[in-house]
Amino acid sequence: MTGDKWLAALALLLIMEGLMPFLNPAAWRQWFTRLLALSDGQLRFLGLASLLCGLLLLMLL
Repeated sequence: MTGDKWLAALALLLIMEGLMPFLNPAAWRQWFTRLLALSDGQLRFLGLASLLCGLLLLMLL
């Protein structure tokens, strides 16, 4: 990947991360509070699932 593509990917990540708190901050705060209550194992599973979905998406592109 070239530097421009990395910057574009980072820009898209920041846009996606900022949408929920911008559009519905109360729901985002409630979701984030629930996320903090998860155990380490549950957080690891969510992280792994997210990682695998991202890798699959990259392979399809």
